Amino acid sequence: MVKLFAQTSSYLYREFTPTDVSYWRGSRPELERHVVQAVAGGNGDKEQLEGIIEFCRGLGEWAVEGLDDLLLGGTEEMIVERGSDWCTDVARITCQVAGLPARIVSLFNTGQAYSGHSIIEVYHAGSWGAADPVNGILYRLPNGAPDTTLELMNDHSLIQLAWKDERNFYADPGQFAGAAISNYFVSDSPNYDFAVSGVNDYNRAVLEMSGRGWPGGLRWLHGEDRE
Repeated sequence: MVKLFAQTSSYLYREFTPTDVSYWRGSRPELERHVVQAVAGGNGDKEQLEGIIEFCRGLGEWAVEGLDDLLLGGTEEMIVERGSDWCTDVARITCQVAGLPARIVSLFNTGQAYSGHSIIEVYHAGSWGAADPVNGILYRLPNGAPDTTLELMNDHSLIQLAWKDERNFYADPGQFAGAAISNYFVSDSPNYDFAVSGVNDYNRAVLEMSGRGWPGGLRWLHGEDRE
């Protein structure tokens, strides 16, 4: 994970992530089946990407409601099978299987407690472009070209162009106060730990408070502000 800011932007957008996809077609047939379904009828990278983003957004419709049943992690196939609206999981439903270079972007609202979010950047139309698979948002410049995370951080008006409704609270300038980029290659799956876990006590406290609407206001619960 490399922090995105002025001193690193040239490296991150020119060298950090290869734009040649190393995925070997046929190595993940179940995942390919889902991707083929998602991009069906799409002509070109743009329409195929839109199909994948919409497919990922739809996974949240299957998500469980109770914290006791909530599972995190696993392979991409497992994430799709159970349905998920957990952003760090959904960000791995990779566009690489469709031949589109992709990487994970971690966003941080540095002014609020527990306000991290994971989106992706996908290389298409000759540029990296940000997308939010959980919320079904594909960020674009006014001319329709891909919109990088860096551009969104520097020009907050571009974030509002992608705003769909008030529920997309992650499409907010504050959420782009900080960002870091990570490479994740589906072709390297034998090297990853895909352990599945439930919600730990730390996350449970945060999620339960969120479910109650944060009475008394959003605040740190575990003393992180005193570290």
